[in-house]
This record gives sequence, C-alpha cells and structure tokens, in this order.
Amino acid sequence: MTTPTASAARAEALAFLRQFTRTAKMTGSITPSGAALCRALTRHIQPGSPHQPRAVLEVGPGTGAVTRHLAPRLGPHDTLELVEANGPFVDHLAAALQHDTRLAAIAHRTRLHHGLIQDQQLGHYDNIVCGLPFANLPPAQIETVVRQLLASLRPGGRLSFFSYIGGGAIQRVHPRQALSRHALREATAPHVVGSEIVLSNLPPAYVHHLLAPTPATCHCGALPRA
Repeated sequence: MTTPTASAARAEALAFLRQFTRTAKMTGSITPSGAALCRALTRHIQPGSPHQPRAVLEVGPGTGAVTRHLAPRLGPHDTLELVEANGPFVDHLAAALQHDTRLAAIAHRTRLHHGLIQDQQLGHYDNIVCGLPFANLPPAQIETVVRQLLASLRPGGRLSFFSYIGGGAIQRVHPRQALSRHALREATAPHVVGSEIVLSNLPPAYVHHLLAPTPATCHCGALPRA
C-alpha cells in the first residue's frame, strides 16, 4: 500500500493534463479538483449506521481527487459507486483502489463502472457528487443527466456539483456554452438549496447543492450568475 506523496500528486496532475489535451471536452479542466473544492463537494456526506447504511454515487471521478476526500466520510457499512467515461482514468482508479491506502480501505464496498452516466442502470443514493463538465455538454444531454441524477436520489438526498467562475467571459468566446449554462440553470434551479464559492481552486469555482425533488417541489434558489 502507498500513501500520497508530492511525486504521486505530480504524476496524477500530469495524467490529468495528458487526458485534457486528448479529450478536453470530456475532461473539462487541466488539473484535478483542489482540496478546498473537494471538501465543499463532499460537505453533506455523513456516515450511515449498521441499520441505515448510506449509498453514495460519484459521477466523473477522474483520477480520484474528490474520491479520496469522500472515502473517510463513509461509514463502515456504506457503499460507493464510481462512474467514469474516460478509460485511462478508469485504469488509474482501479489501481488506486488496490494500492492507495485511502481508497483501498473502501475498495470492497466500491463499484467502479466504465461508461457514460446516461448509459448506467442507477440505484438510489443518499448523496451524489458530480464532476461532469456540464458547460461542455449539449443542452439536451445536460437535461437528461440532471433529471437522471435527481431521480436517483433518495428522499432528503443531496446532489452536489460545481461550475467554474468566469463563465460569462467564456460564453463570449464560445457562444455554445451560453446555451449549455442556460440549460443547466433551468434544470437545477428549482432544487438548489445552497451554493458556495471556492476561490482557492484553480480555476475558482461555485459549488451547488441540490435537494432531492418531492411531489410539491418549490423554487428553493437559483444558481449565481458567473
């Protein structure tokens, strides 16, 4: 077993950068999520009990930066599912689940799926953490994925995802992203119960927390405009 080192972190960052240069649209960033962003995304994950174990889903874990922050927040009877579309990232995660001490501790309670989230048969979860680059996806796909994830939350469950600050400037250069951001806002705004800013991340980001919809869902908030 190994513990994270500075050299391991550099190797992971290089692996992330390599995939960004090959598949920028699906990778979405040149670096893994920073520690502050990881903490914000996993803020609402609480351990379950032997009588009420909790189920957690992470979509787009990449090289596992958020997963490593998520792991110690799981109870001994809780389960984790990871869905990753990028093949090299899947291989990286599979190796980390065997050799990284933080992930190996939960490996027997973790299922790793290779593929697009919309192609998965999902269960029901108490928490979902989503790292997909929504701004790079077509509006119809955003609506489908958000609807799928919200429908997979148990009553009282939370869906947490992030978006980068500065979207307005990007939209002026890439007008298609304006449509994607609008679609994301429309799909998520009725369910938002909190948003926070993580300025220390590279690049800075918003984190949004959504509550599982109910038959009488009301408008609980809206995403701040970038």
